[in-house]
Amino acid sequence: MSPSPAPTATKGPFDLDDVASYAAWRERKLAEYPRQVSELITPVERLGSLGPREARRILDLCRRCNMAVYAATDSKHADDAATRAGIRALAATFGLGLVEDHRSAEDDGLVAIEVTGEASKRGFIPYTTRPISWHTDGYYNAPGQDILAMLLHCARAAEDGGINALLDPEIAYIRLRDHDATLIAALMHPEAMTIPEAREEDGSIRPTSTGPVFFRDPKTGSLAMRYTARATNIAWRDDADTTRAVAMLDRLLRHGEEPLILHHRLEPGQGLVCNNVLHTRTAFKNGDGPGRLLYRARYRRRIAGSGIGEALAAA
Repeated sequence: MSPSPAPTATKGPFDLDDVASYAAWRERKLAEYPRQVSELITPVERLGSLGPREARRILDLCRRCNMAVYAATDSKHADDAATRAGIRALAATFGLGLVEDHRSAEDDGLVAIEVTGEASKRGFIPYTTRPISWHTDGYYNAPGQDILAMLLHCARAAEDGGINALLDPEIAYIRLRDHDATLIAALMHPEAMTIPEAREEDGSIRPTSTGPVFFRDPKTGSLAMRYTARATNIAWRDDADTTRAVAMLDRLLRHGEEPLILHHRLEPGQGLVCNNVLHTRTAFKNGDGPGRLLYRARYRRRIAGSGIGEALAAA
């Protein structure tokens, strides 16, 4: 008798040839995905020192939907050094220690997102009161310099507005793949989306960035996304499947056809920690006080323990 053939290795749910893995993962994903934004929120007593139960709940949410909102009761008013240290400590709890080297970051790696006329921030929409359309952070970065996780902490809220819409990229992936898998293949093409070069305020050039929309993190096998709904200074690959895929993303996101989009306005002491999910920001209005202030940190690695293999093992 000839020996039995060795079992074939599973390619995983993000391989278009592995239909069985995708079907099992999809069923679990949709069953566990939060339907209300309140399900995302985890109260924490101390921003810089999470208890085991608090940390487990945040990590579980990041496994289920790639994001969580914490609400720190000890950090509702501060924009001081203690709050900034607490943000870094919370991030480190989830393996997020290496912060992106951003031009506007201060020595601790945090970027203050507020209305400002600073030269390094002038002309960039995040530092105005204007709305920001659907995007993932760092979509203009070169391949290999991808932003895989990010953290936003609210130190001061606006008087009105500043609401975020949030969607896990894996849900967008499911919608497109269920409709037509060729749309996913088109958005995984290495030349799917190009952001042209741009001249920075200091005269330096940010080079052209060309890469896929959906891609797999080589370290964890998890899905990642680089995307922007901007209509100018962007070039999509010129083929029919890419055009159809971009149009469907537009319908899901900007035209509100996706029912699992969640909306939340971060209040002082609250923060979003996520694997760079799709998000927006509505316009806002500041009052007579110092105005809306968020701290942002971006990372080139995912939240530790939230990868697809780790999530499957924990199921």
